[in-house]
Amino acid sequence: MPSRETWSFAGVFGTFDTAQLQRGFKVYREVCSACHQMRIPFRTLTQNGGPQFSNAQVTALAAEYKIQDGPNDSGDMFERPGRAADYIPWTFANENQAAAANGGKAPPQLTIMAKARGYERGFPWFIVDVIPFLQYQEHGVDYIHSLLNGYETAPSDFKVPQGGYYNKYFPGHVIAMPKPLSDGQVDYPKGADGKPVVPETVDQYSRDIAAFLMWSAEPALDQRKRMGFMVMIFLGVFAYLMYYVKKKVWAPLGGEAEGLPGTAPLGPTG
Repeated sequence: MPSRETWSFAGVFGTFDTAQLQRGFKVYREVCSACHQMRIPFRTLTQNGGPQFSNAQVTALAAEYKIQDGPNDSGDMFERPGRAADYIPWTFANENQAAAANGGKAPPQLTIMAKARGYERGFPWFIVDVIPFLQYQEHGVDYIHSLLNGYETAPSDFKVPQGGYYNKYFPGHVIAMPKPLSDGQVDYPKGADGKPVVPETVDQYSRDIAAFLMWSAEPALDQRKRMGFMVMIFLGVFAYLMYYVKKKVWAPLGGEAEGLPGTAPLGPTG
């Protein structure tokens, strides 16, 4: 079973780590985008609660890509530099081309992968996971992190078919994707001492890309949690006011019903 990790966005009050999302996008761009597609516009990389790149950074990033557009006045398709409103382009022209280059099956789209993948925790954890303030909704990112760290040499009694790779966390333990990450593969931002701000290791790369995929699957997570917290406060105050109003309105009638001194007794008179 994948190990449960600690994430900044976990829990009721969790939020995305902007620096981690920026690193995760770098891992996607330099490693994962060679095969996998993400259907998100460049402009979403600037939004609050996300990677929060500046408008100038995103404009420059988009311009590095060539986007097919058209038709022009002559009826021809043409290529132009990307714009912030464009979707991040895929390496392949279509799924058939992607499948032909990857052993007959196109690599899965990653935009909602953190929500599409997960695992069963079993009893009693599936009950604990739904308790308010203890809700565990990070099955997908825990699975992605473990999967990227799960490549090992197959046990001697386990036969891996040709074209497959052994991964202890993948269902069936045979995965078609070669190990995508290795230590030192992606250069991270350096601190004042010239050293990377976080380790350039498979474990760190996998954490960052998993967090980025969680954001791409649920980009409004921070806003949703903030709104939910505000709604809970409102409902608490509203419930208290309704209880107070109920006591004020019904208190006199409650006194008569209990036959308190100075009130008329209930029942027939004669």
